[in-house]
Amino acid sequence: MPLLRPFLICLFALAALCNPAVAGSSPAYVSDRITARLITAENGVPPQGKVISAALEVTLAEGWKTYWKSPGAVGYPVSIEWDGSANLNDHELLWPAPTRFEAFDIENYGYEKAVTFPIRLQVQSPGDVLVLSAHVNMLVCAELCVPEDFNLSLVLPAGSAIDRASAALIAEAANKLPVAGVQSDITVSAAALSLDDNRLDISLTTASPFSDLSVIPDLGPDAAFGPPQITLSDGGLAAAVGFDILSAPDAPPPLELVITDDTRAAAFAPDTTGTVPTAASKLAELAWFFLLAFIGGVILNVMPCVLPVLSIKFSSVLKAGDQSAARVRSGFVMSALGVMAFMWSLAIILIAIRAGGGSIGWGIQFQNPYFLTVMATIITLFAANMFGQFEIALPQSWNTKLAETGKEGSLGGDFAIGALAAVLATPCSAPFLGTAVTFALAGTAGQTLAIFTALGLGLALPYLAVAFWPQTVRALPKPGAWMNTVRWIMGLLLAATALWLISVLIGVIGWTATLLIAAFLAGAVAVIAFAPKFKAGAVAALIAFALIVPAVMERPAPPIPEVSSTWRGLSPNSISGWVVEGRVVFVDVTADWCLSCKANKALVLDRKPIVDMLSSDHIIAMRGDWTRPDDTILAYLKKNGRYGIPFNIVYGPGAPNGIALPELLTKDAVIKAVNRAGG
Repeated sequence: MPLLRPFLICLFALAALCNPAVAGSSPAYVSDRITARLITAENGVPPQGKVISAALEVTLAEGWKTYWKSPGAVGYPVSIEWDGSANLNDHELLWPAPTRFEAFDIENYGYEKAVTFPIRLQVQSPGDVLVLSAHVNMLVCAELCVPEDFNLSLVLPAGSAIDRASAALIAEAANKLPVAGVQSDITVSAAALSLDDNRLDISLTTASPFSDLSVIPDLGPDAAFGPPQITLSDGGLAAAVGFDILSAPDAPPPLELVITDDTRAAAFAPDTTGTVPTAASKLAELAWFFLLAFIGGVILNVMPCVLPVLSIKFSSVLKAGDQSAARVRSGFVMSALGVMAFMWSLAIILIAIRAGGGSIGWGIQFQNPYFLTVMATIITLFAANMFGQFEIALPQSWNTKLAETGKEGSLGGDFAIGALAAVLATPCSAPFLGTAVTFALAGTAGQTLAIFTALGLGLALPYLAVAFWPQTVRALPKPGAWMNTVRWIMGLLLAATALWLISVLIGVIGWTATLLIAAFLAGAVAVIAFAPKFKAGAVAALIAFALIVPAVMERPAPPIPEVSSTWRGLSPNSISGWVVEGRVVFVDVTADWCLSCKANKALVLDRKPIVDMLSSDHIIAMRGDWTRPDDTILAYLKKNGRYGIPFNIVYGPGAPNGIALPELLTKDAVIKAVNRAGG
């Protein structure tokens, strides 16, 4: 018997020399549900070093899943017994980050389609033959569960060769192992475990916003949890996660967590005696962002985007000059409701898009050529109305009835004016607005609706103020010839707005289609002004032609990223490389439809000394043009916890993670950030 083991090793070694395929990969086990094999990165056992890198590679048939080390309420984890192996001293099975799935309406953790489990093998005698005999037991489930029980064997002779294919597979699997929490930019700030209340609550923070957060708790294989309740806050930089504990051992092991998000996966063993923020503190946080959104909405009234809105607002004031206090109040209340209706509609649409897995952002409707064409048409007609070319008249019977009741004008028109003002305000950003909108779009549906309500209230504040003090309208001069001058000024402002919308269309659908739309709209205005006899039918036809142009004209290819002596196109993947070289990277994400972006360029970025600073050798200036939808820019904004533009951030040796700048730039803020990033 003492000679049997050396004899077997020699026999296996001879077999390995006769059949080299046994090294690096075992014959596969195949069933209707899985294909499995044992692989090693080495083709032989080197004379130095006792660790061999191996893995159990499993491919699952469509619809079948297997389990993590803590599987949940049902199932059991993969196990491997090594009886019959030779020259094997120790072994460790490693677990890639799992995913959540439901089996029989119960929460479980595991793997589907394919999984490779890395295995660390420690040999007794380096340079000797290693005989591996693995008895694998695993449970796979689909509509039913089936145990898979099989043997895999592999022989490694003495040698130092590497199996490159197997080594690549094992390296890829190792990259899916959760890193230690201290090596991640995710932090478990608090955890509270109560077996009496059957509850686990966790608070998380992160340096880069969560986008696809998953938290897998582990209290041992006999514990089971309900689905996680996840609430994001602070623009996705913080999360509150709660679990109902369905079952747990009386004396569970210390809690372990695996947290995954996009490409991140980290393992934690937190102290579970902490205090997690209460509902009251969450309500206080919501109240704070509600206030920020309200202030941002108020400030939005005096931002560059107010230019098209100002004419519409002032028009309603002029119209109210000879009306009763009650009519003034009701008209301005209806305008405020128009603002609120648009904000609520926008919030609901964004919530629905997010629920469907789509990407959302502030002002992205201005990337849509149909929206831009409709808005250009409406503003053109408003301008023609201001120039006195036509009037929108109600039927005579309506006018008589309104005159009899003393309620001149149309409340529906007041509502439409408020809604249109809100629509045209969205290309702008304002102080506090970006922070509030980011919180809203990264939070729950209720938080999104609450923040957009606050934003609407701030934007509607001028209407509400006049509605509360209708006597302020009486302070206007009495109607007279001066009103014609004012109407012409407002008409010019609206005409400028229509031209701006047309210019935005150029960046979205190109010159040819845009010029065609402009020609149709110009023709409609010409008919209104010079051919009133053919007004109704011809104008309707010309407008219809303008509206169908975006649908029938082929859009040109996206423009090549802007490159100039100062700016180069945005390349997120190259930023870290420039920073490693000691350079400062200044990023500007802009769009033709973003009026705040244009203000930043005109007042700061395109003026001295900033333009000279950004042109210097040690600074890389990158510009991303979001005039059209762009997945790269959208992903970059999302990674930085932003859902709107302008967005400016500075990277450098002193700030490798970036210094985000406020929505409205100042010369001092840019210089300070660049100097700080440069270290």
